[in-house]
This record gives sequence, structure tokens and C-alpha cells, in this order.
Amino acid sequence: MSSASFSPSARVSRRRWLSPRRLAAWLVASATDRHEAPVLVIGFAAAHAVLWTFILINLKAAQDVHMDVAEAFAWGQKFQLGYGKHPPLSGWVAGLWFKLFPIADWSTYALAMTILAVGMVICWLIALRVVDYRRAFFVVVMLAIYPIFNFKGYKYNPDLLQLVTLPLLVLAYLYAFEKRNVRAGIWLGLAAALALMTKYWVLTMIGAIGLAALIHPDRLRFLRSPAPWVAMLVAVVAMIPHLIWLKQVEFVPLTYAGDVYGLSDFAQSAILVRGYIGHNLALLALPVALAALAIFWTGLLRRPSLAASRVWSPGPNAGVNTSQALNIWIIQLVVAIGPPLGALIFKVYMKTDWGISLFFLTPLALVAIPALRLPAIALFRLAAIWLVLTLATLLASPGIALREIAGNSSASYTARSQLARELTEMWHQRFHSRWAVVAGTTEIGEPMTFYSPDHPAPLTPGEIWSSGLTSLEDARRLGFIGICDTSDYRLPICEAWMAENAKNAEQLAVSTQRFFRGHPGPSSTWKVYIVPPAK
Repeated sequence: MSSASFSPSARVSRRRWLSPRRLAAWLVASATDRHEAPVLVIGFAAAHAVLWTFILINLKAAQDVHMDVAEAFAWGQKFQLGYGKHPPLSGWVAGLWFKLFPIADWSTYALAMTILAVGMVICWLIALRVVDYRRAFFVVVMLAIYPIFNFKGYKYNPDLLQLVTLPLLVLAYLYAFEKRNVRAGIWLGLAAALALMTKYWVLTMIGAIGLAALIHPDRLRFLRSPAPWVAMLVAVVAMIPHLIWLKQVEFVPLTYAGDVYGLSDFAQSAILVRGYIGHNLALLALPVALAALAIFWTGLLRRPSLAASRVWSPGPNAGVNTSQALNIWIIQLVVAIGPPLGALIFKVYMKTDWGISLFFLTPLALVAIPALRLPAIALFRLAAIWLVLTLATLLASPGIALREIAGNSSASYTARSQLARELTEMWHQRFHSRWAVVAGTTEIGEPMTFYSPDHPAPLTPGEIWSSGLTSLEDARRLGFIGICDTSDYRLPICEAWMAENAKNAEQLAVSTQRFFRGHPGPSSTWKVYIVPPAK
């Protein structure tokens, strides 16, 4: 029999190692070491993704997945070159993801956070072409605090996927601007095509990169090289299959954009633009304010009058590549000003979510200011702030979900998942076959696709920009279930479509209501039309 004991000196040594000073020294050393920094950044991004996946599981426990997520899942059931509204990449990614992971709410949040974690790592690679290792890691932590990369990034859709494809595009441009060879041009062209296959909105970033290349003082060196011209050629060639599809469907994505987002009222457009600007400035305020606190903290506590002079010193800065920083400043400025200005000129319905993909360069643009002197301890302070905020949100998330459902009549709390299960059972009882098609608005049809074990293909009545997942002919042949939401302002349109296309349907009224920890959510009534398969 043996016994072991730990000496007081060992315990003291362990406490010293875990002291804030030693942790700060380790973090700074890892962040600035060429070999250890990639491991630190990937580990940090992975930890962020895991923690925020659990937070979102708790926060959204009383809700079904957002319709955008269900729509992406529906697209992923059938790999196509386009899906009516958008290019295909977001559907392809969702399709691949759910071949590897269960079709469950938690898996959608894991997908969203994985996308953001990958985006953070790519942003770090961008930062390394502009600033030193210390500043690059600081940028990553700022992004982790930016609400787009945490609670606002809960829904996977083409906007969120742009936080991978647009950073890849910027990274490829910085590489091409520096190397100016054929290989760099190929990578830039492929990155541009990948971005375009995500959403046509990326043309704003492509345009900003083009302007940066034309405005930059070194533009002639870049434009006289093969890189930009090879990039254009490669991008066009890579897009040919999608362009052929676009012509075959008579450019319905452009019809969708014009019909849904076109306005005739300048005043309404101006109000929406003002909301877009205010919303995105508010989201950026949090990481910028906390980063400033981490940088200025010591000076503010000791000698406030000297706080600015300690971290702000005009003159050369070896930690900043000013040539590449200029590219970042131009790109960020163009995508910040261009879209709202264009929306005013062309009277466009400006959604706040369109800013999701446009401001990931803001932290780098600020940290790359040469006059800014970044203290090493600021890395530890900002990382500590991120950790405290994240863990506090994790602890508070179950209570937040409970408070949110109490007395909340929002449509996001309606029990669409319950309806999907009930309708699947009804179909099986009647026809002893798979439920193949659901007809209804996007808000109800796609959730049926996600939550029903049969994953019926969605058919949206009257929608000219069809996703191509099924057709009215298939619906009549295979049978379908039509659903009209009695609380939807489009109820008369839905009923008229059902009257024309589901004349011999069995008609039912189905009510659903969610209960979460004893608290009731809103009650919903649905008009259901069950059309049997053709004989």
C-alpha cells in the first residue's frame, strides 16, 4: 500500500501558473509565435463555436428553427445549380452537413457556429497579410465579440455563409495583389466564383475589391500583371454551369429580387436605409467599445491624461503593412457606403440582414491604423472579456428562453414541428406511403420539410421563382398536403390556390400549441388540405 502527498510548494507553483499574469504571458507568447499561433486561433474559434452552440440550444429551446434554416435544408435535399431565389452553394453545404449530422435543431446551430468559426480563422489569415501576429489575434477576439459572430449568427442561410466565402475572396485578393502571378489570379477567380455561388449580393464586395485595385497607389503594378485578368477569366469559366442554369430558368433570381425588394417610395427607402445604418453601427459598437476598453484600461486607471499618448503615437509602425492596410480601408469604406447609397438611388428595400456579411473587416481596419500602439496585455484583457461574456450568457440562456416564451405571441414560437409530426401521421394512416409534397408559403412549407420524418418537397403556391425541388404536376401525381395559416395576411391567396388545385381534398382544421416548461406558447390554427395520390 502506498500513499502520495502534494507539497505546499507544488500547490503554490500551480497557483502561480494559473495567475492572471502567467496566463496573459502564455496567451501573448502563443498568439505571437509563428508555430503556436495557428493552434491557438483554431482552438479559440472551435471553443467559441462549441460554447455558442450550447448557448443557442438553450436560447432557442422554445422555438423551431428559423424558416431560412429550414429552406436551406430543403434545398440540400436535391443538389441543383440554383434554387429559384439564390445560387446553390448554401443548399449544397446544408445537404452535405445533414448527411453527416442528425436532422435536429441543435445540428442547425452547430452548422451556423461552424461556419462562423471557419470565417474567424480566415479573417485571421487576412489579418496576417496586413498586421503582425499580436494584432491579428486581437482582431479574431474582436470578431468573437461582434454579435454577428455569436447570437445574431444563429440562423444558417446564404447571408451567413458569405462570412466564409467573402473572407476567402478578400484573402485571395490580398494574395494576388502581393504576388501578381498566374497562380494567384487562378485562386482569386475561383474565390470570386465561390462567392457568387453563395449569393449575388457579393457583387458589392467584388465591386469594392475592383475599386480598391483601381484606387491603390500600386494599381499599375497589379493591373499590368496577369493576376487580375486570369482571375476574371477563371471566374467566368467557373460560373458557366450556373449561368446556363440562370438562362434556362429565365433569370428568375433577378425577378425575385426585383419583385420582393423593389420600392416606388423614396421616403420608405430612406427610412429603411436609416434603420440599416443604425442597426449595423449598433452591432459594431460592442466589439469596438470593448476593444478600446482593453487597450486603454491601464492608462484610464492610473493617469487618464496620458492614456491616449501611451497607445497613440504617429509615425512608422513595423506591425502594419500599410500597402495592404490601404486595400482593407478602401474595401471596408466602399461596402459601408455603397449599398445604402445605392438603395437610396434605386429605391431598394434595404434589409438589416444584408449587413451581416459586409463588416467583418471593420476590426482589422481599426487595428491596422499605424498610429495605434497595441499593448500586449490588451490581448489578455479582451480574451478575458470574451470569456466572461460567453460564460455569463451560457449560464443565463435557459432563464432567458423561459422569460421569452412567457406571454410571447411571436410567430417564431408557433409549433410548426408539432404540425409536421401530426400531418405525417395523418398521411401514413390514410395512404400507407411517404408524404412527398407539401404546399404552402415558405414560412410553413419549409419547416414541414425539415421536421417531418418524410421530408416532403416544398411547393410554394403562386411563386414564379420556384426552387425546382418539385412541381405542381408532381404534387398532383404523388398527392400533397396543402397548408394555409389562418393568421397570415396572405390567407385569401392561399385559399384561392387550394380551391383551384385541391378541389377534391379532405379539408381539416388543425390547431397546435407549444408548451415549454409548463409555459404555453401561442396557439395556431391551420387550414389543411389532404390531396390523395393519383390512381
